Formats: sequence, C-alpha cells, structure tokens
Amino acid sequence: MLAMQDLLDYCDLDEGEIEAIAEHEHVPLAIAAEMSESLLSSPEGVCRLHTMIAENMERAVKHGRFNHVKELETIYQHLQRTHPLPASRMHA
Repeated sequence: MLAMQDLLDYCDLDEGEIEAIAEHEHVPLAIAAEMSESLLSSPEGVCRLHTMIAENMERAVKHGRFNHVKELETIYQHLQRTHPLPASRMHA
C-alpha cells in the first residue's frame, strides 16, 4: 500500500491539494494523485483544479464547516503561488 509521501513524490501538488481533489471528486487519495498529473498538464486542468478548491470552500461554508474553509483557503493560497491561473484565463 502506498503511503502519503509516496503519493506526494509522484505528483507536483502538496498533501492538502491532493486531499482537496479527493474531497471534490469523492475518490481515494491515490486516484486524486493520478488525477493531479492530468490536471496540471494543461491550462484548462489548472483552471479546473482552482475551481475544485473553490467549490469545496463553497460547500464547506454551506455546511457551516468554517474550520475547513480556513484550511481550504490556506490550500488555495499555496495553489495560487505554485500553479497560478493561466494569464489567458484570468482575463476571459
């Protein structure tokens, strides 16, 4: 069985970002790690990743999970630094 570090070594996202994909897509972490490679391979995929985390935040607010919202905000800030929205998508 793969450990979290094995999954992180496999992809270019951190643990929180992988967990956010898994949460959004309702899949195990290993599948989320695989999905991350595909998402990061195109500008559309990077945009989709940003959207996933934003949707997770919206759902957490809706359910009153404010501590989780704060966690997701930190995850999103990291994502913005490491994989910013493509410039062409920011002005569309």
